[in-house]
Amino acid sequence: MTERTREIVAPQGEERRYEVVVVGGGAAGLSGALTLARARRSVLVIDAGRPRNAPAGHVHSYLGREGTPPADLLATGRAEVTGYGGEIVDGDVVAVERLDAGGFRVVLDGGTAVVADRLLVTTGLVDELPPVPGVAERWGREVLHCPYCHGWEVRGQAIGILATGPLAVHQALMWRQWSTDVTLFAHTAPRIGDDDYERLVARGIAVVDGEVKGLEVTDDRLTGVRLTGGRVVSCQALVVGPRFTARADILTGLGLETTEQEMGGHVVGTYVAADPSGATRVPGVWVAGNVANLTEQVIGAAAAGVRAAAAINADLTAEETSRAVAARRHDRHHHPVREDTGHADTGHADTGHADTGHEHTREHTPMTEDNAATEEFWDARYGQSDQIWSGNPNAVLVREVTGLEPGRALDLGCGEGADAIWLARRGWHVTAVDISRVALDRAAKWAAAEDVADRIDWQWHDLGKSFPSGVFELVSAHFLHSPVELPREEILRTAAAAVAPGGVLLVVGHAGFPSWEHNPHPELHFPTSDEVLDALDLPDGQWEVLLSEEYERVQTDLEGQPATRLDNVLKIRRLGA
Repeated sequence: MTERTREIVAPQGEERRYEVVVVGGGAAGLSGALTLARARRSVLVIDAGRPRNAPAGHVHSYLGREGTPPADLLATGRAEVTGYGGEIVDGDVVAVERLDAGGFRVVLDGGTAVVADRLLVTTGLVDELPPVPGVAERWGREVLHCPYCHGWEVRGQAIGILATGPLAVHQALMWRQWSTDVTLFAHTAPRIGDDDYERLVARGIAVVDGEVKGLEVTDDRLTGVRLTGGRVVSCQALVVGPRFTARADILTGLGLETTEQEMGGHVVGTYVAADPSGATRVPGVWVAGNVANLTEQVIGAAAAGVRAAAAINADLTAEETSRAVAARRHDRHHHPVREDTGHADTGHADTGHADTGHEHTREHTPMTEDNAATEEFWDARYGQSDQIWSGNPNAVLVREVTGLEPGRALDLGCGEGADAIWLARRGWHVTAVDISRVALDRAAKWAAAEDVADRIDWQWHDLGKSFPSGVFELVSAHFLHSPVELPREEILRTAAAAVAPGGVLLVVGHAGFPSWEHNPHPELHFPTSDEVLDALDLPDGQWEVLLSEEYERVQTDLEGQPATRLDNVLKIRRLGA
């Protein structure tokens, strides 16, 4: 299959979401992407096209790929990634920001943005070369650094060591393995101590004092080093000690700073600290390759990419499993309402009129099998009139959601859609759920009339059996009661599992019967907000309670007279990762 380097395509007004975005398309990034694609993850590689080893002619010490030109290795890797369904785009990442709902927004030059559940950064490093004329121009050809990358190619030649720091002696002694003709140019390094000088002499390494002013090149080949005063010392290869600076600017917005790398008490560069798998201290962000390990060669960078990818896949699997367990908890306690149908009620929100005095009074519906809360029952209920509710949003929703940053919202038991439409008009992307297709069709028409149809996804669900997919910054469940048995606790547990880190779960319910009800049903119990919280069975330390209270409101009774009713509200936030 040919390589797919392409533009990112997403529906208008939306940003493409991937399980993993890999920033950097070198050996580490492509190896990580290949591993993730083979794990059936949606993965995007964003490559700036500036590989560190581009000046080099060949890749070495890579088993099975010895002597491969770097560009050929990357082309092969790209084809392998796309062959398993991975995507690759060319471009620079200019910003990465954490989303309140979880995941990350990755912005490319040009303004395109994608969303990632996890991030693998393999941006490598920059070799900051000594400011000697000619060094940058010959870098990767005769100006070298790593003996394991280039030592064989210059074996037996006249090799010079440009000393710019205290590690120069170590470099000279190392390169002596590949040639007996090694010269250490003292240049700007600290004075060589007596012990080190003796070691150099013992290995037959000459030491030349004076600062190097430039390189001598003949017929496009390095032939010597020119010192202050004009003296030229012959050499065919020159070893330098760059400063290795991690390409990590995009991570600063996430609170990740680089760490200085020292060798022998001398700072040689910077890197992004991570554990052995590449996980950084920011949850959801991994690093691999030279951005995390300054001495990593190509084969090591590729291996680091595989390790990080495996850890990312394991992390995603753990999260998915946790959500799946929470989502199916209701199955352990599920009791079918009717033996002949096995159909449980979804619950139905009293949407749209809590502040108008026209509350749905279905608690008075006789509790018989004939009007069990099936889809047919609720369709018939909504079919009795062109409009059941007032069209106004629930007052508690308005009070508690105003001020929240709009994101993705889930409205459980949306009815005719007043709450969903109110949320959409304020910038939320809403998934609105109900068991009645009559109510959903009516709500969709009203949303179109309000010009917010593109911001609401109307979904049919019997919440006792199915639940919308995804995570949300707001999950709202208003008056999720039913005249028949309803697995409300299990539904609310599943709702809590759908709240994104930093998101809010808002549960509003009745605290008792209305004041005009003179013969309450003794078998019915309206849970308190504390009981709702306890039934959610939330993990310790992962949630905070923002509001838990009971309140009284004025309604109009069946005869049009003023009356009161007690309700309660529970508002909790999932703590951020």
